[in-house]
Amino acid sequence: MAFKRMFDIVIAVIGLFLSVPIFLILPIVIKLDSPGPVFFRQVRIGVNRRKGDRRHARLIASADRRRLDRRRDNVYGKPFEIIKFRTMVQDAEIKCGPVWATSNDPRITRIGAFLRRTRIDEIPQFINILKGDMSLVGPRPERPYFVEKLAEKVPGFIDRLQMTPGITGLAQVKNGYDTSVDAVRQKVEYDLAYIRGWSLLTDLKVLCATVVVVVTGRGAC
Repeated sequence: MAFKRMFDIVIAVIGLFLSVPIFLILPIVIKLDSPGPVFFRQVRIGVNRRKGDRRHARLIASADRRRLDRRRDNVYGKPFEIIKFRTMVQDAEIKCGPVWATSNDPRITRIGAFLRRTRIDEIPQFINILKGDMSLVGPRPERPYFVEKLAEKVPGFIDRLQMTPGITGLAQVKNGYDTSVDAVRQKVEYDLAYIRGWSLLTDLKVLCATVVVVVTGRGAC
């Protein structure tokens, strides 16, 4: 695991260095395409819950103070703020509330559809890796709202939090984005299989498969 962390840091630094042109050009394109911020920030649930952590309390409170007051202990993992390039219109969930993106989702911007298909929107998460919130490969982190819901409906869902969440993972290259509870059940099986059989070779295989997904756009919505 120490080598995995070291590998993550090295790749994240190289990735950010190679992505400098993207960070210079893409913000202009995003702004021209639709009004709103360049980056999308959202609270996700990671590994190792720490009840006394002040950052934990601040992030959860900002995500949903009323739900925190009602079910303070039911977040299952340590919250952190994920960073992505924005692919949806500003305040996309202000009316509908938390929902998964779907195929031909009207909330996705024109440039956002391309960013999601090529996974370029995930590049800023190299910053999350350097902060220690994420890894290159691991189960994808979910929002507190969905963690609470899926913990009740999907057996083994919480067991995914045994490992640091990843930018990509076995479930992502096999199944793409979440679209339904049934899709999540299948992805949980992949995540648990990854955790049980984890090795550096497995990570390399997943990264190679991710390249194929990026090139082909398979699994994007």
